[in-house]
Amino acid sequence: MPLRLLRSLLRARRRGRLTPPAEWLRLQNRESDMLRWTVKVLGADLVQRHYATGLAGPQVRLPEAPARVRLTSRTCRQADIESPWLRHWCRALGTTPFYHRKLWEDCFILQVLWEAGILEPGRRALGFAVGQEPLPAILASRGVEVLATDIAAEDARARDWIATGQHGASTDKLFRPHLSDRASFDRLVAFRSADMAALPEELLDGSRDIVWSACSMEHLGSHERGLAFVEAAMRCLRPGGIAVHTTELNLDAEGETLGQGNTVLYQLRHLEALSARLAALGHTMLPLAHQHPPGIMDQFVDVPPYEEGRVPLGPLSPPHLRLSISGYPCTSVGIVVIAGQAKP
Repeated sequence: MPLRLLRSLLRARRRGRLTPPAEWLRLQNRESDMLRWTVKVLGADLVQRHYATGLAGPQVRLPEAPARVRLTSRTCRQADIESPWLRHWCRALGTTPFYHRKLWEDCFILQVLWEAGILEPGRRALGFAVGQEPLPAILASRGVEVLATDIAAEDARARDWIATGQHGASTDKLFRPHLSDRASFDRLVAFRSADMAALPEELLDGSRDIVWSACSMEHLGSHERGLAFVEAAMRCLRPGGIAVHTTELNLDAEGETLGQGNTVLYQLRHLEALSARLAALGHTMLPLAHQHPPGIMDQFVDVPPYEEGRVPLGPLSPPHLRLSISGYPCTSVGIVVIAGQAKP
């Protein structure tokens, strides 16, 4: 810094005209907190107005029968939340259609499996990092035999999931009494520990019809580890079986992203590379539909703190289809892979 400028700054500080650095930072933090509050309030008002129109929310009728829409790999979007196919699965989930990407992920997985014709008795499914998801109970209510897995509780990587109530250690937290009786559930659903970063060899037997994971592969430490998991999990499937995975997508396709750490963010280029890798192994990843006319909810980017796991119908619960993760605009993306005849 030039000596002349430094002397000027010192004089201004002595005269009380320059805010000390620590006070300036406190001011910025206070204003940042107020901006976050304002975003939450405006978002909550926006979403409540949409619920009042009947596009989504507690007054929406939930169809008893599913509707075929021929989903492929896909990004989360407002139009899906307002569609009959998603509303049907809200009935099974025991919830109302609301603008949240986690709801979209569960409904997307179920719709893909139903359209593939494998939500039926005699089918076998394997879920990874299931935590306390409702999907095992829903699949079992359709007669599907389910093996649910999660990382072992004694593994250090499980600490955060245990602390936030998202870890699974048995079938107890997976049971949903509105779907079936406990005896029928226990007959079809089993649990075991499994590390997604090093799948147990006994699971790679090619005997399953279904493999799924919901927003888990981005927590394996790097882009490559997540992609390697998807590849390895294909070995669990018989030819013609279906793998459905959801993960975090950085909507900035050309800029920087998070490639290492507890949460990584994929971009279109990573998913395109995954499709090519799977094709080389004899599998088919269905095309990714990521371009669509944006609704207002698709343009709202939620900011921390988030209210994960809660139906956002309260006065301070904005839409959560898009969110900021470390300053990157993100949403959920679902990929669908059909298992081919494994190549040696």
